[in-house]
Amino acid sequence: MRIRYFADIRFPLDRANGVQTMETCHALACRGHEVHLVVRPDSAAPPRDPWAYYGLAPVGALTIERVRVPAPPAARRAAYVAHSVWRSLGRSRADVVLTRDLTIAGLLVRLPPAARAPVVYESHGFAPAVGEDLPQMLSTARGLSPAKRRRLEARERLVWTRAGGYITITAALARELEGRFGPRARLAVVPDGARVPAVEDVGLRRTTGTGGPVVGYAGHLYPWKGPDVLVAAIERLPGVHALIVGGLAGEPDLERVRALAARMAPGRVTFAGQVDPPRVAGLLRQADVLALPNTPGRVSAAYTSPLKLFEYMASGRPMVASDLPALREILRPEENAVLVEAGSAGALAAGLSRVLGDAALASRLAARAREDVREWTWDRRAERIEALLEAVTGRRA
Repeated sequence: MRIRYFADIRFPLDRANGVQTMETCHALACRGHEVHLVVRPDSAAPPRDPWAYYGLAPVGALTIERVRVPAPPAARRAAYVAHSVWRSLGRSRADVVLTRDLTIAGLLVRLPPAARAPVVYESHGFAPAVGEDLPQMLSTARGLSPAKRRRLEARERLVWTRAGGYITITAALARELEGRFGPRARLAVVPDGARVPAVEDVGLRRTTGTGGPVVGYAGHLYPWKGPDVLVAAIERLPGVHALIVGGLAGEPDLERVRALAARMAPGRVTFAGQVDPPRVAGLLRQADVLALPNTPGRVSAAYTSPLKLFEYMASGRPMVASDLPALREILRPEENAVLVEAGSAGALAAGLSRVLGDAALASRLAARAREDVREWTWDRRAERIEALLEAVTGRRA
């Protein structure tokens, strides 16, 4: 099957969006599909090699097109969208278009079906709700005007109604959209995934670190991700250290969490910084337990399928996570993770202390999570998407 994937991101991108896009396209190509990924050029000079950056072996069935749009920065988004619509028309069009870009999906589904390929949209949240919550989630986000909210809701309804296929990242999001817009055919719930290392590459004992227990965290440092809750929990655990992987230099979130750590747990929080994706797994294995401390909110409760969740499960380390509906779609309390009250530093500290003090519990949680994550590899994700694409197009790999 010929798949054209549109992602209006600079590439490679040092965020979860970039990892998920590349891993999904690579996995689909490895399953025999011809995948054409359309992105924007890298912002680094010289441009980085996406294959090396993401640690993936090149696959001939996956081609990466970096669209150079001759436009000023303010107009580059519009130019990329226009290019994407143009590439979806005519004789060279693919069998199916796959995108998580609501604007591109909304424009394409307005065109007559005979003039374009079927569109499959992957939703990571109900856009008006995400827009309303952003100022509370991100320190640099602006609010959503009533007019923009109406436009986004109309676009969501249009894509839900007219897209050939629809993917949601969680079952909770699928239920919400069905409640808003009614049921639809060819709907698939497809969470994120992870690479699962060989058994011999994973052990339950870390080999490097401070000498005391280490709590690991990987990801961005936005307030809604809970790094502040983690630092407050570390303050309550004398002798316990934290290793934080992530945080972009120069961004206010990194400075905020650094200042918090210096005040609440001086000398006990190590910041590894932003690292290339292939390095994350090795850093996670330097920890004794991993924390996923998302705070309460609509996005955390219904829209999130964090890459770190699956990376943690594959790491061979036990996990303590916020007890949120979206995470419970993957995690089972006391079986593959310890779940604690979201947003509570005290509850997180108690959960971490419990796992650090019970080697048998830690070993059992880690082993079960590592077994369970085999259902959530990138190949299994591609397999689930493939089934939807075949239903939409009537074609097989």
